[in-house]
Amino acid sequence: MELLDYLKKIGIINPKNVFYNLSVGDLVEHSVSKNEGVLSDTGAISITTGVYTGRSPEDRFIVDTEDVHDLIYWGKVNKPISVDVFNRVYGRLMAYLENRDLYVFDGYAGADERFGIKVRFINEMAVQNLFVHQLFIRKDDLKDFEPDFTVIAAPHFKAIPEVDGTNSEAFVIINFEKRVVIIGGTMYCGEIKKSVFSVMNYLLPQRNVLPMHCSANVGKDGDVALFFGLSGTGKTTLSADGNRYLIGDDEHGWSTEGVFNFEGGCYAKCIGLDKDKEPQIYNAIKFGTVLENVVLNENRVPDYNDSSLTENTRAGYPIDYIDNALKSGKGGHPKTIIFLTADAFGVLPPISKLTKEQAMYHFMSGYTSKLAGTERGIKEPKATFSACFGEPFMPLSPLKYAKMLGEKIEKYDVRVFLVNTGWSGGPYGVGNRINLKYTRRMVEAAINGELDNVEYVVHPIFKLNMPSYIDGVPEEILNPINTWKDKDEYIRYAKELEERFRENFKRFQREEEDKVEKELWA
Repeated sequence: MELLDYLKKIGIINPKNVFYNLSVGDLVEHSVSKNEGVLSDTGAISITTGVYTGRSPEDRFIVDTEDVHDLIYWGKVNKPISVDVFNRVYGRLMAYLENRDLYVFDGYAGADERFGIKVRFINEMAVQNLFVHQLFIRKDDLKDFEPDFTVIAAPHFKAIPEVDGTNSEAFVIINFEKRVVIIGGTMYCGEIKKSVFSVMNYLLPQRNVLPMHCSANVGKDGDVALFFGLSGTGKTTLSADGNRYLIGDDEHGWSTEGVFNFEGGCYAKCIGLDKDKEPQIYNAIKFGTVLENVVLNENRVPDYNDSSLTENTRAGYPIDYIDNALKSGKGGHPKTIIFLTADAFGVLPPISKLTKEQAMYHFMSGYTSKLAGTERGIKEPKATFSACFGEPFMPLSPLKYAKMLGEKIEKYDVRVFLVNTGWSGGPYGVGNRINLKYTRRMVEAAINGELDNVEYVVHPIFKLNMPSYIDGVPEEILNPINTWKDKDEYIRYAKELEERFRENFKRFQREEEDKVEKELWA
């Protein structure tokens, strides 16, 4: 179907100009000429996103249609919206897009063509079309391209809550029946990226593929490692290892053949970015990269330590900007899984080995401290639990994903570790973040098998297996109580966190979860 006919079919009548699959250079020119952003000294285009500098979870909805009603895990995260409300917002949005310039990019989500989907992105802003061009999988041959899903993003179109039935002027609405996502009222590019992730997380389990909020890399011998974790816990940083090949930094599927990247780019946090500590990310910020809310000085040099706009500063760039990235976006079955958590209590070990049951439990718990800026209103680390280390993007029951993970861990004999990238020696405000150099060494030891045969000490409260020795890591930090001056205070904080785990798990009122909990905390 011709593009204009397609636009007419979905309700976009008489657009002004339609720019289709423009080059990076053309999109940058359009963005600058329309004052959407300015070029930094490295050639990256720098934009500010206004009020919305992170995701807006209260404004994300799934249309409650008959075909999805019994499958979606409805609740605070997956909020239903009626067909009537969707149609009302959609109709106003279509009218808004008349006689406006539109930017269209046809791309793919899923490096494994057997499970990937074709996605058509329709953007009001050139810079957001550049973002999706860089973040998703690009192909030269688009002959006979017919989208499986369409994503329409119009940041300057704002909902009217009292008219449209939304919570605010911003909205992200997924309609699985019509296979469309509409986004408005927010310029934050992450909403586009994560809406596609949510779609994949709904579709793939129905095809026996586990979708995962994780980064992945592979060694020269083909040993794949996965890094699960919420935003800001270190997925991108720790997977960007100069000694290993990057498969992807955020979203993957695990099929019967192995793992594959959903995307063709990376969306890295920039706050505190250091050239020496994270050279691959630092060097990827060049022409074609989209910088979000990074403050530039008078010479247009990015100040990565300036958080005056948000802590959630970002860089979106194609994965081939990373020198050792795998172009195929695919790898075999993982040998090692790393769960990343930034513990604001400062009580979890910096690394511990998990049994299969513990892995399922911590996967369903998804504990971390939500870091400042990732969502609106978060000013300092806040203890939180996000099932599957990505609950805001998981439309199905966490039990569904956890069962699939447990089966794969057992079938492929995968070692699993919990790594704390947060605090040690005290809670947030008292203790210190665990040294990145030590975390890298611990992760390296976990992946290369060093920790397969070392002695372990069982944590008295969390029942976690803590290695007693890792070459290159101070022994005193391996057992977190040793880093606290007041040991009784450590026990008090540890028991408080333990109780939060228990309270969180009560929301899963099913027999299977109860069995897992009893085994772990007996």
